[in-house]
Amino acid sequence: MTLRIAPLHDWHDRTAFESGVEPLDRYLKTQAGQDIRKRVASCFVLTDDRPAPLAFYTLAATSIALTDLPLSLTKKLPRYPSVPATLMGRLAVDRRFRGRRYGELMLMDAFGRALRSEIATYAFVVDAKDDAAARFYTTYQFLPLSGATRRYFLPMAEIARLFA
Repeated sequence: MTLRIAPLHDWHDRTAFESGVEPLDRYLKTQAGQDIRKRVASCFVLTDDRPAPLAFYTLAATSIALTDLPLSLTKKLPRYPSVPATLMGRLAVDRRFRGRRYGELMLMDAFGRALRSEIATYAFVVDAKDDAAARFYTTYQFLPLSGATRRYFLPMAEIARLFA
C-alpha cells in the first residue's frame, strides 16, 4: 500500500469519509471543493492506492493580533498590530484508519508545506474542534492563543527546528 498526500481533486471519492465529527465530514464532502475554487483554503488528502481519502487537512492564510500572543514572544516582534500566520482550520482522519498516526503524518506534512512557502508567516495556527483535538495539538507543544477558545499556535521557528 502506497500512501500519498496531495491536493484534493474532483476525482477523489469523498462520499464514504467518516471521521465521526459531522462538521468535518460535511466540509470535505460538500464545501472543500468550493473553498479551493474560491481560493479561500487549500485542502490536502491522504490516500492509498484508492481515490478515497483516509485523512484530510486545510490550510489558509490568517493573522494573529499581537495582543493574543504571550508577552515573552511579542517583545521580540515588530510593533505591528498583527503578524501573519498559516491556519490549519481542519484536520480529520477517517475513523476506520485511526490509530495509525495519520493525524501526525498530516500535521507534519502541513508543517512542511508552511515552511516551504515563499510567503512569510510567524506562526502555525490550529482550531481544535473538541477536547480530544486540543489534547492532540498540545502534545505537539502548541500553545493557546489568549482570548481564543480552542485556538492554538506554534511559532514557525519551532517548526523549523523540527525539520533542521
